[in-house]
Amino acid sequence: MTNERRSSEGVYYGGQAVIEGVMIRGPQHMAVCVRHPNGEIVKHSEALRGMYTGRWRRVPVVRGVIVLAETLSLGMRALNFSSRIAMQEEQKEDGEEVEFPQSVFWGTMLISLAFVLGVFFAGPILLSNLLELVDAHRAVIVTVEGIVRLGMFVGYIALISLIPDIRRVFQYHGAEHMTIHAYEARRPLSVEEVRHFPKEHTRCGTSFLLVVVIVSLITFMAFDMLVDEGLLVRVLSRIVLVPPIAAVSYEVLRFGARFGHYRAVQMMFKPNIALQALTTRVPQDDQIEVAIAAFDATLEAAGAEERAPEASGETRTHGPPSSAPE
Repeated sequence: MTNERRSSEGVYYGGQAVIEGVMIRGPQHMAVCVRHPNGEIVKHSEALRGMYTGRWRRVPVVRGVIVLAETLSLGMRALNFSSRIAMQEEQKEDGEEVEFPQSVFWGTMLISLAFVLGVFFAGPILLSNLLELVDAHRAVIVTVEGIVRLGMFVGYIALISLIPDIRRVFQYHGAEHMTIHAYEARRPLSVEEVRHFPKEHTRCGTSFLLVVVIVSLITFMAFDMLVDEGLLVRVLSRIVLVPPIAAVSYEVLRFGARFGHYRAVQMMFKPNIALQALTTRVPQDDQIEVAIAAFDATLEAAGAEERAPEASGETRTHGPPSSAPE
């Protein structure tokens, strides 16, 4: 999910980690920067149109569904760009250039989406439905379903985090969070300054997924209490209700963004922060450089001259990766 954050000027910025890089999305522009195998930072930026900036994106509840679709679309485009850059060294050694067609990436996305819907939404209901054999109350069955879904989600994240390449993506995820933290605090976007900020962020996409699990628990329980038409209808409801659940979950995150300075709200979002221990890692200096470059490129594409009043004059290294430890 695109992580939306608001600067001190009231402008939201979002981001996603990709292969050896970071994508940053501004109100009207996006940019992705990737570390080339030769050490240079390669960037791509573009203006956003259509659903990315339309008036429907400002309508409560509706905007949640639009942002979900936008996240999938921009994420795949950024991943496409980053994968091509990351493969260039191998292609150079092989003496031939390979280009993955868009159909491959969109096909992969659709298969992945079907897998998520099937395993994480429909799967748990099949397991929890076994409790009907002992005449368990419907509320108990739905609660167990939610717990199973949450356990599967956390277990999946923990499992893939063991893969070295995924750990590097999680490091870029941390770098993206830290960079936007620094921008929101109106600090210079240098490696030294960004390093002081936490790698977790309240409105992270991981937080969104956790909110989805909680909102889905409430929604499915209400649905099952009102509609009792058998297992097939319940399974289909878990898939059909995904868009409205995503829409409500997005508004919950917006609420957290607006009232995050209240201690009660901070306490509500503590589990979201804790979960990010799985999806973020402390980045290296060269990874922070890439995140800064992506943020710079987004602002430059929008015609911004400075990142913040205090931020002028800093220097950054866009050369080979540093040897800073994690």
